[in-house]
Amino acid sequence: MFRRRAAPAATVTVRLDGEAVAAAAGDSVAAVLLAAGADYRRHGVGGAARAPFCMIGNCHDCLVEVDGVANRQGCLVTVAEGMRIRRMRGKPVLAT
Repeated sequence: MFRRRAAPAATVTVRLDGEAVAAAAGDSVAAVLLAAGADYRRHGVGGAARAPFCMIGNCHDCLVEVDGVANRQGCLVTVAEGMRIRRMRGKPVLAT
């Protein structure tokens, strides 16, 4: 699906749903998930596959949980060493 033209100069290790994944330093969370070939997320109502669409923060199709904070736009978050990423399952829960 997605692949790099050249090997990244530096990498970091993140945890995706508990599994270690090597990521290019400076990449967004969304880019890391796409490059890893991960099933990004499922729609909360019908279960249809969802993936980042715009990669600039307009569409909200890239929502993930980052370091325990839900509903983060993965395209706007830069990966960091040790970051914990969880794919969103089901309907988003809004903070009250």
